[in-house]
Amino acid sequence: MQRVMIVGAGPGGTAILRMLYESKRFLVASVVDINENAEGMVYAKKLSIPTATDWKSVETESMDVIIEATGNEQVFREVRQAVQGNCLLITGSVAFLITELFEEKKLLIEKLEKQSYEHELIFNTINDGMIVIDKHGCIILFNRSAERMIEKSQEDVIGMHIHEVIHNSRLPKILQTNRTEVNKEQVLENGLKIITTRIPLLDEQNEIIGAFAVFKDITEAVDLAEQITDLKEVQILLEAVIQSSNDAISVVDEEGRGLIINPAYTRITGLSREEIIGKPATTDIYEGDSMHMRVLETRRSVRGVKMRLGPKRKEVIVNVAPVIVDGRLKGSVGVVHDVTEIQHLTAELTRARQIIRTLEAKYTFTDIIGESEEMSLPIEQAKLCAKTPATVLLRGESGTGKELFAHAIHNASDRKYNKFVRVNCAAISESLLESELFGYDEGSFSGAKRGGKKGLFEEANNGSIFLDEIGELKASTQAKLLRVLQEKEIVRVGGTIPIPISVRVIAATNINLEKAISNGSFREDLYFRMNRMPIHISPLRNRKEDIKELARHLIHKINQEYGRTIEGISPSAIERLKQYDWPGNVRELENILGRTIIFMKLTETIIEEHHIPDFIESYKQGGKDSPLKKDHLQTENKPLSEQMDRYEHQIIKQALMKNSGNKTNTAKMLGVSVRNLYYKMEKHGLESFDAQ
Repeated sequence: MQRVMIVGAGPGGTAILRMLYESKRFLVASVVDINENAEGMVYAKKLSIPTATDWKSVETESMDVIIEATGNEQVFREVRQAVQGNCLLITGSVAFLITELFEEKKLLIEKLEKQSYEHELIFNTINDGMIVIDKHGCIILFNRSAERMIEKSQEDVIGMHIHEVIHNSRLPKILQTNRTEVNKEQVLENGLKIITTRIPLLDEQNEIIGAFAVFKDITEAVDLAEQITDLKEVQILLEAVIQSSNDAISVVDEEGRGLIINPAYTRITGLSREEIIGKPATTDIYEGDSMHMRVLETRRSVRGVKMRLGPKRKEVIVNVAPVIVDGRLKGSVGVVHDVTEIQHLTAELTRARQIIRTLEAKYTFTDIIGESEEMSLPIEQAKLCAKTPATVLLRGESGTGKELFAHAIHNASDRKYNKFVRVNCAAISESLLESELFGYDEGSFSGAKRGGKKGLFEEANNGSIFLDEIGELKASTQAKLLRVLQEKEIVRVGGTIPIPISVRVIAATNINLEKAISNGSFREDLYFRMNRMPIHISPLRNRKEDIKELARHLIHKINQEYGRTIEGISPSAIERLKQYDWPGNVRELENILGRTIIFMKLTETIIEEHHIPDFIESYKQGGKDSPLKKDHLQTENKPLSEQMDRYEHQIIKQALMKNSGNKTNTAKMLGVSVRNLYYKMEKHGLESFDAQ
């Protein structure tokens, strides 16, 4: 049995103490609170549980679980630092949430036990003997009237085979034939004559799961037959039985007209007696077929049918059985169970689980489109990386899907039930980036929040953090990031106390880190720390065979966003798309397809070649100096890095000319941040570019 220490004996700690004590699965070894008269301390002393006013005086080494319920962040940090992972440390908020779920479960079980007791009470108050066997012939229900007639107690016969109790019982025969036997005479071993009806029990797939026998002394049956002479008397008898039922009950005659409903039926469906009595059995149905009419046609019971009833559209489960008197069908009776409350509790439990899991990553490896060799290799590498805790570096041009890979790696790892935090290092100003990543202590700078603030690394503790455009970090932030990767701890801005964390770092960049190291803008030691698991994602121009599947996937996505119904793209249109090298990669392809769909007529459902914008024609007919011409690329006899720089220089220059020198529009067109564009313009001597 695991030993538990509770730190904090207020209302929350007391609730947790009661739950653990009642569960009998944990040994509460100590309760700690600075106030000896706290509610939990008093309760612990009544239970003879050791108490203390200082948690440091308790031997934490002997504890398996420590629950910190004070709500004081400082106390939590001190306890966590003291135990250093030697035992499980749970915050009070999590423990209290578990307590609430435990209480809800307990209430639901009590409710189900109450219903089971009420049903058993009804069975035992009925004057007819009732026996139910399972599909193996063993008795699973034996009411008090059956005890009286057969002269054997329920405790003695439950679990026994029916032939060990009644040697001439035909219930096993019912299991074999799956046929109902109505009002059959039988003589018991004690000489008592009874009239019995034997019914097979079927599940939702009409598979036999048991058999049911209801019987009475033949003398009582004769007396009852003399007393009940018409359907009105049957109605009076049924009304007396069903009015006290918590489940809704509906009875119809042999023609399907309403005879009886109870108050529970009115409450669930919202229909009054006047709207049901004497009306067809279909009156109360909002969705589904009438089970009363089916039973009247087949003379067989139905169980567990889902329906919606009444103007309230209440979702229910219906069991309906025929009513047979002297071998004649007199109608049917239905029992309606309201499942709304159970569904509500299930939904609440699901939402609570979602809060605990805090799953934020949206994509998996199934969302990565591409079967080319250039795409298969990085996918396999990423799947391998997901199984390890190592830092991952995603490298590739802008728009190739680096963030998609980051989501997929997190969701395939053992951290998938914890947080996935995304950070665009280029989108946050340099003055704020460090405090956003690592947090800050109170008073560290003007405008700082009272009590300080957690950083994104702390938020991602036990999960993953995705650092996009890692090459944009300034030197001081790079130094702190290196410490995180080496020491597995962070220090807040303005603070001095290191905070241990367990975070999986996934970084991405579209710049040449090796060149950044040579010009001094990126730390070499940080590069070696991050480059342990590099994954290179190929640009779209190197895997044009994936364009067909990518286009289909993007068309489906654009249809949902724009409310269109484009069914596909023609082979000729695909071939035209393949003639372009897509410097903006998948992001540019999505942009072009979105633009194409917007200008298509509402009656058009297939993207044809003529729908593709004219920019591809201008690309195909580019001048002799165009960096996109294949023969131009092939005739270069220079180092690859120099050719790539020249290519990038001309792409940016052409984009600036198309956008009349507007930097914001140019950045959007190229799929890069404005900050990154300025960096590249300065790199290629375009900072003073004039579109005129």
